[in-house]
Amino acid sequence: MKNILLLSLALSTGIGFSQETVSYKKCYAPDYIEYQEQKTPGFKQDLVEQFEIAKNSHLPKSNTPYVIPVVVHIVYNTSAQNLHDSIVHNQIKTLNEDFQRRNADTVNMRSDFEIVAGGLDIEFRLAAQDPEGNPTSGITRTSTNTASFADFGIITGNLSAMEKVKSTSDGGINPWDQSRYMNIWVCNMELMGTTALLGYATPPVNLPNWPTGSTGGLNDGVVIQFQAFGSNNPNNLLLGGATHEVLGRTTTHEVGHYLGLRHIWGDGDCTQQDGIDDTPNSTEESSGCPNANKCVDLIGGIDLPDMVENFMDYSDETCQNSFTKGQIDLITGVLENQRYDLVYNNSAAVGKESFTAAIFPNPTENELNIQMNNGVVENVEVYNTFGQIMQSSSLSNSTVQLDVSHLDKGVYLVKITDDSGSTMVKKFVKK
Repeated sequence: MKNILLLSLALSTGIGFSQETVSYKKCYAPDYIEYQEQKTPGFKQDLVEQFEIAKNSHLPKSNTPYVIPVVVHIVYNTSAQNLHDSIVHNQIKTLNEDFQRRNADTVNMRSDFEIVAGGLDIEFRLAAQDPEGNPTSGITRTSTNTASFADFGIITGNLSAMEKVKSTSDGGINPWDQSRYMNIWVCNMELMGTTALLGYATPPVNLPNWPTGSTGGLNDGVVIQFQAFGSNNPNNLLLGGATHEVLGRTTTHEVGHYLGLRHIWGDGDCTQQDGIDDTPNSTEESSGCPNANKCVDLIGGIDLPDMVENFMDYSDETCQNSFTKGQIDLITGVLENQRYDLVYNNSAAVGKESFTAAIFPNPTENELNIQMNNGVVENVEVYNTFGQIMQSSSLSNSTVQLDVSHLDKGVYLVKITDDSGSTMVKKFVKK
């Protein structure tokens, strides 16, 4: 029962400074609230009131799964920052498992929270087509001369340096259509050689009656520190001089903000709320995996302890494993309203298929077979992961055999067009 800050920039670590060192704290959002309050007196109260309007104005959920097309922009200055495709795929898998509540560590949830734990019928899917309709892996790579997208402006809430990662002219890369793709930028935001921020995200900008300037001029999307992305990331994440175990939950947390959630402790004491009726009150964020009950509240007639299992807390990633039903209801409202186009007007982005086809063998060395289950293949194009066309064939058959022996080893995309002009994109590996 905490009032929600949709703008929680949730720099999953914030920053504190001494004369010679950079330390971290778990989140930048409380500092940002105070920054906005100073700029616009009354901001905090408006935040509380207007979010309640947004939370209660959603439409009923549709009967189909929500499919969100994702583009991951890897912006790198060193080879270590140029994360492998497998790390991106791992992070997408983690997002799907966490939001659907299919993650294996749900078994670690204390029985106290069985009455509130919830999941959503949602799929985060790497985009199959770019904004121009070309096949894509859903991953872009940009080499930059910028060593770090962070400066001391974050002390005062000035995120202009980090926002440069979202601009091609400033050393980053411009977003894809933000109404149809969830853009995630992965980059370096170290300060003085020390990890100061893990990530930040923007809420929908068109929430009902949202206070003017509440997004602080931020470009819509999610930004993640490169070491905190994916659970199979080979780069160690050091926080406070110690290695931090990374399970991909920083991205889960930030996408939660992108879809409308605030921190479960309400960025304040027991009187502060996040607007969700089934998240237990707490005086502050959790550190580690404590067993505490800092505030008295009744949820289903029970005074629940602090929910360190919640993805919107700042407990260790090893003890985070769930959202609540109330949080899922709020996300549903956002998807049916403020992010409506993201899930209902994205058929090109996710490569909506009006026919089915099988490709085999996959991986393959010399030949790739395409078997249509309905319809006829009229055209086949093979692209590399940079979007460059490698070969094209015009045909009229339900079964096609492609010679791919000339291709280098790697991952490729095959775009299949049927006799009605409909297309689908599939991925194969040349070994």
